[in-house]
Amino acid sequence: MRRATIANPPLFALTDRASGRIALTADTGAVAHLFVLEDDIMRLLVLANGTVTSPPSWAIAAGAEDIAEPGRDRMDVAGFTCPEPQIEESDGTLFVTAARIRVTIALHGLHCRWEQHDGATWQPMAADRPTQAYDFGWWDGRAHHYLERRADDRHYALGERAGAMDRTGRRFNLTSLDPMGYDAEHSDPLYKAIPYVLVADAAGRCHGEFHDTLARVTYDFGRELDNYHGPYRHVVADHGDVDLWMIAGPDPLAVTKRFTWLTGRPALMPAWSLGYSGSTMTYTDAPDAAVQMQRFTAKLAEHDIGCSSFHLSSGYTSIGDKRYVFHWNRDKFPDPAGFVRSYADAGVRLVPNIKPAMLLDHPLIAEVRAGGLLIADETGEETQAQFWDAPGVYLDFTNPATADWWKRQVTTALLDNGIEATWNDNNEYEVWDARARIHGFGTPRGAAEALPLQALLMMRASRAAQVAHAPDTRPYVVTRSGMAGLQRYAQTWSGDNRTDWKTLRYNLKMGLGLALSGISNSGHDVGGFAGPPPDAELLVRWVQAGVLMPRFSIHSWNDDRSVNEPWMHAEALPAIGRLMALRQTLLPFLGDLLIRYSRDFEPIVRPLWLDHPADAAAWIDGDDHMLGRDVLASIVVAQGATTRTVRLPGRDDWYDVWSGTRHAGGSVVVVDSPIDGFPPLFARAGSAMLVDLAHGGFAPEPRDRGLWLFPLAGAGRFETSALEEDAAKSEPREWRVAAICTADAIMLDIAANDRRALTIVLPDGERRDLVVAGVPVQTRDDGNGRRTARIER
Repeated sequence: MRRATIANPPLFALTDRASGRIALTADTGAVAHLFVLEDDIMRLLVLANGTVTSPPSWAIAAGAEDIAEPGRDRMDVAGFTCPEPQIEESDGTLFVTAARIRVTIALHGLHCRWEQHDGATWQPMAADRPTQAYDFGWWDGRAHHYLERRADDRHYALGERAGAMDRTGRRFNLTSLDPMGYDAEHSDPLYKAIPYVLVADAAGRCHGEFHDTLARVTYDFGRELDNYHGPYRHVVADHGDVDLWMIAGPDPLAVTKRFTWLTGRPALMPAWSLGYSGSTMTYTDAPDAAVQMQRFTAKLAEHDIGCSSFHLSSGYTSIGDKRYVFHWNRDKFPDPAGFVRSYADAGVRLVPNIKPAMLLDHPLIAEVRAGGLLIADETGEETQAQFWDAPGVYLDFTNPATADWWKRQVTTALLDNGIEATWNDNNEYEVWDARARIHGFGTPRGAAEALPLQALLMMRASRAAQVAHAPDTRPYVVTRSGMAGLQRYAQTWSGDNRTDWKTLRYNLKMGLGLALSGISNSGHDVGGFAGPPPDAELLVRWVQAGVLMPRFSIHSWNDDRSVNEPWMHAEALPAIGRLMALRQTLLPFLGDLLIRYSRDFEPIVRPLWLDHPADAAAWIDGDDHMLGRDVLASIVVAQGATTRTVRLPGRDDWYDVWSGTRHAGGSVVVVDSPIDGFPPLFARAGSAMLVDLAHGGFAPEPRDRGLWLFPLAGAGRFETSALEEDAAKSEPREWRVAAICTADAIMLDIAANDRRALTIVLPDGERRDLVVAGVPVQTRDDGNGRRTARIER
């Protein structure tokens, strides 16, 4: 067995075949496993020393809701169809072909060239750099992967990243830390890191590349240049093996759905999680925290603002100015259960903050030390890290005993007091000590080899506690940090942002990057968390954006300790009140999108090009985005602006949701967007939005289902549907609408698995007759220029 050198790289040969896998063994002892898992998915696992060094995977779930401990074995092919590939070998080259993806491997040096089938021909996806694509012992033993960089390729996703959506030309550090008050245009790294890239070529053909690693990773998309290698991009993981998953397209939406499926089924959160969630650190940090909290619900009632939850910041656990997870400050909250009941009586659920680190004087520290539940070095000495202005220690969730302890604490401190949810915070695991070790489910290893796993296992344990405590209630977990697959357990948000106009702009792009990475149930701290308080204009514009995100929370820790609240600016309150009511109107529409995300892996927020890849102008990195496939949102992100210029994608007609004006796809329109108005929305002709027509507010009326219908302008047919959670049934309510449009009439057939009435609402200006099930239907004016018809089931 020889040692590989740059001059004489390893020579591989096909040595083994099994279901879904072939093995290539080199004369140096290196082994490369090529997995053919689906017609559109292949995987290359490169083992420089012939054995797996990576910990088990916690990212790959193949449509599942969970992964069993200790994680997925790297050689496991369960959950995949494993189609039989075509394999040919000729002149030192191996050709492996599935229906939609193929790889050509030069056996001398393991140079791979990937292609995808676009329905007509094979098109190039990616190729290894011809010069030393992997480390076979000539560098530092880290997991290096170098690829050719094509001049016109664009690179998206990577989870939560600052700046423009196209990552080309930049370098990123994929680790997790707490950059409170970050610059949303430039800061790196941030809270979440997903080593997944959606690559688009000049023609808009896309494919996905996922490096399944739990180590810290560096991605470079052409910032680094080296004259000896030609243009390249690269990925370097500090530990483990190169474990590359390739997903063929060429449709970007199909690739995005496939990656979401690959990393697990998104958890379907309870419907109440879509409502407005209040929050601020200021209330619970105050000595009279209970009074501050009761004042909030009183203000909701005073201003008739609906609110379904409140994210309870960690001040409820304080001793002095420090935080102690699971410890109730009885001076502030002498009766936790009574406090929880008071909020429940107001229709507001509490989502309490919990943290995985413990200060050295925590009341429970002796207990966790005795149980060996902390990250420690080989001698058992616990690893300390800076945490909340003092040294702290981190719980090790790769120890099943830690998860059991955590679930008991969640239950006794929170759930037994009437709380239904958990807010997993400060879980970036900033452990920099190279001596730190983890339990690893019985296989100890360096903590740095799997730091992002800790956040995932923390939210998994929190969710399990909720399920065990209330098995018939849909659990709700929110997390600040995480890794690929976090959507299986939690909702997330873009962390502790800074109050700034550019934060509003780039937070929207951060949410799109997460959605492209499988994590679509997200939002942002509306108004900005850190820094100065927002002025009235910025707050209103941020609320306009926030009411269109899956997670809608106004949160703050302002420098002057003021609080971001709907009523913080008297002059803006009327506009914000209307926007809060709009959120309640749109809850069924957002719930529909949430169900489709969980059921069909459809991203909720998405860039325009995801549904219109053939439209070159849709790829321009602007400030518009889609909500599902049919609604385009144009957010105002510039100070002083009162109009928005919008370029409508594709070839279909689009309706201005508020005015009813119809525009052709591909046209550029300028729409008014006054500070006291609604955010510009456009709906695709041939679609519908499920809405709530009842009065919302603090004490909302029973829901009144409406369907905002956007018919074709001329003659034609279309079908649309709407889904809604049914708390009494496992299957959602569904309305299916088949429509025939003529010059004189809109004829509908409505099928439903629910007998509730439904009100059809037509756009302002639509005057054609409405016919339902062959019977003309009388319409009435709703007072806003729209015609409505009540359909009794």
